[in-house]
Amino acid sequence: MTKICTYQFEEYLRFVESFHGAVAPGVAAGGFMVDLAMSRMPEGTLFDAICETTACLPDAIQLLTPCTVGNGWLKIFNFGRFALSLYDKYKGEGVRVFLDPVKLEAWPEIKAWLFKLKPKSEQDKEVLISQIEQAGHSVCGLQPVRVKAQYLEKKSRGRITTCTVCHEPYPARDGVVCRACQGQAPYISFTPSGQYWD
Repeated sequence: MTKICTYQFEEYLRFVESFHGAVAPGVAAGGFMVDLAMSRMPEGTLFDAICETTACLPDAIQLLTPCTVGNGWLKIFNFGRFALSLYDKYKGEGVRVFLDPVKLEAWPEIKAWLFKLKPKSEQDKEVLISQIEQAGHSVCGLQPVRVKAQYLEKKSRGRITTCTVCHEPYPARDGVVCRACQGQAPYISFTPSGQYWD
């Protein structure tokens, strides 16, 4: 039986679907990557994680480790590389796992998915998930890493103040008004707090 951490593969896929919204190939492959990284961490190590893509892989990390975006133990760098690292949160020493293109030659559906050689509508998802399960750790590359000291420090939000425009709390280090009121809000129309729809 194929296992990912403490889960049977099928059980993990159900977990993925409930969290991610679908059985995504990236979260399935990511499970094996996290499993491999965790197997290389010394027992009892308090670790943080780095993910080098925003697509799917962060969810595998959040499902299988205590590292989440919310608690700050998962840092995401959008390099577009399907890779992750787990590292000792104090020493910075750890392991990086990535999908190795050379090893993917034996797995055409995984390669077609990763390199986007076929549109999603033409991918055979059943075959793809089956190949991910069969390939397991074998398509992963592994390398030791040491994380830069600047990423080991716990970042404080600093002093919190109230924005004079929207009247919401925000980190004072962002300026005289919050970043949203400085024009950085992602909305086409932004109405400051205190003005609500009925």
